[in-house]
Amino acid sequence: MNHWKQVNAALEKAGLDAVLLTGKANRFYVTGFDVDEEGGVALVSRRGNFFFTDGRYLEAAEAQIEEAAIGCVDREHSYLDWINEALALSGSHVVGFEEQAMTVADFRAYETGLHCTLREASGLLQKLRQTKDTEEVRRMEKAQEIAESAFSQLLRELRPGMTERQLAARLQYLAIAGGAEKMSFDTIVASGPNGSMPHAVPTDRAVQEGEFITFDFGCVYGGYCSDMTRTVALGEITDEMEHVYQIVQQAQRAGIAAARAGITGQAMDAAARQIIEEAGYGAYFGHSLGHSLGVEVHESPNATPRNDQPLPEGAVLSVEPGIYLPGRFGVRIEDVVVLEKEGCRDLMKMTRELQRL
Repeated sequence: MNHWKQVNAALEKAGLDAVLLTGKANRFYVTGFDVDEEGGVALVSRRGNFFFTDGRYLEAAEAQIEEAAIGCVDREHSYLDWINEALALSGSHVVGFEEQAMTVADFRAYETGLHCTLREASGLLQKLRQTKDTEEVRRMEKAQEIAESAFSQLLRELRPGMTERQLAARLQYLAIAGGAEKMSFDTIVASGPNGSMPHAVPTDRAVQEGEFITFDFGCVYGGYCSDMTRTVALGEITDEMEHVYQIVQQAQRAGIAAARAGITGQAMDAAARQIIEEAGYGAYFGHSLGHSLGVEVHESPNATPRNDQPLPEGAVLSVEPGIYLPGRFGVRIEDVVVLEKEGCRDLMKMTRELQRL
């Protein structure tokens, strides 16, 4: 799977002859070839596509990359040499670059060494990546399936006395053993009072009876991310804890019910936030409702109080309200949905009801 044609078609409207891709995420999105941060450079032009790499990755690139000419960087041919040759072959004079993924040092080297005019073009790729096609969604569904299977197994194994760090490590093992390429981000396991920190780092704290444990994690399949959060109860919990969980669950239902193509990110966020505010916990929901994901776990557009733009059909967003009571406990529930004209489709199968272990 690649997206050469989509970028080719967008160049003229953007006033560009070509776009230079040096960042890992956009390079993978366009070429379908997953390589490390410094493993290659792609050039997409109106008159042809090019990919340049060194000998470490040449054989894999030749086997996996379609619809592009491939050049090998060596002592006689630098990246600048190959790119300039491609610019001449394609007649490209105005070239976009990823200002959000390029260091100042790299920009200066390209600006000085390339025979073209460089223009900022991160927005071009950002816009294309907002809407996922059928294959992209299929990969995300598979990633989600692997993540849920791993989590279900972990819950069967979970016992008081296990540490947050042990649970995070076990979850990662189960996901990768189940077919994931890697985790989407560093797994969050937050128990008891640590749950009041939305992005808590797993510690050596042992989980205990009578508390919540929040798991926020995801994995990668075919280069695409999943993301989910579940808060579970270990043993008996208080009425207040139960009450807070139900408020968050109700808020998430409202956010999912509001999710559809054409709604603004602001309105989608408000649908869930209103539930929490009316229950008196508005001060304890400090982050936005959701973010897009795909090749990266955080993409655009987002469901935030500041986003007054309509969300496009085919966007994939998280819906993750939470309530965090400092020093006591926290609750977050997260699903990922695909926006459709008349609503949305949830990529998750796991229950949102409170699971008691």
